Amino acid sequence: MSLNAIPVPSGWYPDPSGARQWRVWTGTVWSELTRPYGEVAPAPSIVSDLSLIQALHRLVRYGIAGDFAGISILVSVLAHWPGTAHPVSEWFAVAACNVAVALILVGSACFAFAARELEGHWTPSAFIPGVNLVVVNAIVTRRLGGQPLRRVGAEVVLMVLFVAQFHAEVWLCVAPVIVAVGESQWIATLIDHLLSSSQPSTPATS
Repeated sequence: MSLNAIPVPSGWYPDPSGARQWRVWTGTVWSELTRPYGEVAPAPSIVSDLSLIQALHRLVRYGIAGDFAGISILVSVLAHWPGTAHPVSEWFAVAACNVAVALILVGSACFAFAARELEGHWTPSAFIPGVNLVVVNAIVTRRLGGQPLRRVGAEVVLMVLFVAQFHAEVWLCVAPVIVAVGESQWIATLIDHLLSSSQPSTPATS
């Protein structure tokens, strides 16, 4: 199909790359959202949630891993900083801290955009690392019918224990993994819910 000849409505269409899948046309550009042939594609109304779905996809792919990997590295390095009981070399400590900060910034940026899409506008909390993570988790939990205070509270307690006691209790290294896996599952569930909430329709074919 030629998208330059006449205006084409937004919706699901055969992937222009030739891959055997549907791809969303936003009305101006092709998005990264795809579905294999054989699956029922949601109606074009899904385009209204496209920016939210893409922000959540980035969160699952990069944001959660970046945030929690960065926090884990930073806490581990600080527990073995030069001058402590089991120190690492100074150059390694500095390099690892720089990597940790970079990962946290990437993760926090993903959480900031996700918070913006979930709330519908920018808020001060979206720009604060850690706070934007809590905000996103609370909104996702509420949208899925869960109890935000209980879930987010449990995750905060786990992370506080990790940060405060990792130097003495190495087994607490599992805390960030547990929290990260839990967040990924909740966000993936919300993505599936958004994709399935639209009435199914048959995409146009060329």
